[in-house]
Amino acid sequence: MDLKWTSKALSDLVRLHTFLAPANQQAAARLVRSLTAVPVRLLEHPRIGEKLDEFEPREVRRILVDRYEIRYEIQGSTLYVLRLWHTRDDR
Repeated sequence: MDLKWTSKALSDLVRLHTFLAPANQQAAARLVRSLTAVPVRLLEHPRIGEKLDEFEPREVRRILVDRYEIRYEIQGSTLYVLRLWHTRDDR
């Protein structure tokens, strides 16, 4: 299975890092590393995340990592990371 990040998901990572870095550069870097590691692990078990029926017929799922939500889509043999954010964000 292949892994691809959408431009919006990459922008979300940059936004989170930019927000956290002024307070604690090391913590911001650790968070980005943690959030980018999860999709790699999903490649082995891509359907472990909760399926979001409102996106039918697409197979969009979500997984929670601490206080962050990662949304991803499975299309054939490719896992696309769609978006990610803190669960306190108004989404």
